[in-house]
Amino acid sequence: MAIEIKVPVLPESVADASIATWHVKAGDKVTRDQNLVDIETDKVVLEVVAPQDGEILEIIHAEGDTVLGEQIIAKLGEAGEVAAAPTVSNEQSSAPVADKQAKGEKVQIKVPVLPESVADATIATWHVQPGDAVKRDQNLVDIETDKVVLEVVAPEDGVLSEILEQEGATVLGEQVIGVLAKGEGAAAPAPAASEDAETEETSDALTPSVRRALAENGISTEEANKIKGTGEKGRLTKEDVAAYVKAKAQRQATSEAVKQETSSAAAVGERSQKRVPMTRLRKRVAERLLDAKNSTAMLTTFNEVNMKPIMDIRKVYQESFEKKHGIRIGFMSFFVKAVTEALKRFPEVNASIDGDDIVYHNFFDVSIAVSTPRGLVTPVLRDTDQLSLAEMEKGIRDLAIKGRDGKLTIDEMTGGNFTITNGGVFGSLISTPIINPPQTAILGMHKIQERPMAVNGKVEILPMMYLALSYDHRLVDGKESVGFLVTIKELLEDPTRLLLDL
Repeated sequence: MAIEIKVPVLPESVADASIATWHVKAGDKVTRDQNLVDIETDKVVLEVVAPQDGEILEIIHAEGDTVLGEQIIAKLGEAGEVAAAPTVSNEQSSAPVADKQAKGEKVQIKVPVLPESVADATIATWHVQPGDAVKRDQNLVDIETDKVVLEVVAPEDGVLSEILEQEGATVLGEQVIGVLAKGEGAAAPAPAASEDAETEETSDALTPSVRRALAENGISTEEANKIKGTGEKGRLTKEDVAAYVKAKAQRQATSEAVKQETSSAAAVGERSQKRVPMTRLRKRVAERLLDAKNSTAMLTTFNEVNMKPIMDIRKVYQESFEKKHGIRIGFMSFFVKAVTEALKRFPEVNASIDGDDIVYHNFFDVSIAVSTPRGLVTPVLRDTDQLSLAEMEKGIRDLAIKGRDGKLTIDEMTGGNFTITNGGVFGSLISTPIINPPQTAILGMHKIQERPMAVNGKVEILPMMYLALSYDHRLVDGKESVGFLVTIKELLEDPTRLLLDL
């Protein structure tokens, strides 16, 4: 025999309540004292638990419905039992209700699962707004971590009905940030007249919590009718009111800031300033650089390299190399090749410190510093000892393009035993690069500049580049650091040895 699930007896001062959240659905098996539904009043939230083990036969009142004390809201029975007389709260037949649910099904838009090394993320850019029709796999929002930008796409065709977290908000993995109304039927906007009628109807059926929220924020009934409801049947929810108040405050603050900025600029002769928050990537880079300065015994040693031999090779073989491999040969592949060979000879530079232990890496993953619109990133070129110059060039190009477009993956940003950074592309003549923890060293390339050099007792004009090696003195001594940098210099100035592995 079916057992009736009722709203608890309400206090004398509480006229009615609303269904806040159903934790089960029809057909679910439940156990005694399991919380079935939360009933919200204007003062408290009441939990309604199962009086015995059984199966939910029927849910009579859906979330958002206004109910009275001791009103029947569901039926519980034994497994396989059928409700004697199903009640449809909207006075429609079961077939139309099922069709309506299929078309208007709500799909949650969630933050992707974040890697263990990433604690949280930030909403970077919403590409759609509530009410916009979207297609399956369309990019809805960019989620920015301190390493990469993740795209969240639409799981189904439909309409974005609600945005729960705005741009700039900090979010966690799998957190719900939006709601999508599934199906083509949801995409068709209702006529203006019917919208007005629905607004009037829902304003007369406000839940206690909504009425209280409106009163606390000084929102009149006329103003409340302008707020778009996202609840069942378009009803206004407490969250809708909070979102409206927040958006209204932001608009007022922005308007006030624009007025103040305009007046200040006029007062000081067009002198103005702009304040913008750091991106997560920029904040993370700042933290890591400061940590590197504070937690490592960092020193920098310098040398210079004659780039003429490599420039001559590029001049002679550029055309045939590009024709065969489909990519131009640059300087970076030679440096990666030279660094890899030097790492083999000086394993301390290819190691890292973990507590009181030294971890020696028997593989060669080189991070390449790439400047992007979002900030500096260091994607990893893996197993460089197994790559040809052409494969290195292609790998470096792919990483640079992905970095520019914000398409780098967590895997491409993770790891790396040594970093190469090229400030020369911006005109830097010499610098002291900062170590990329937990790595032990970083090589800085610089601008190629012709300088007079003494060669065999004669002065020659040669294309020279200063090299800088910053290293952690806790692990690498001066002898190893200088030997490492001199090895790179010798290999680059005699590329034949580099290519013949001599």
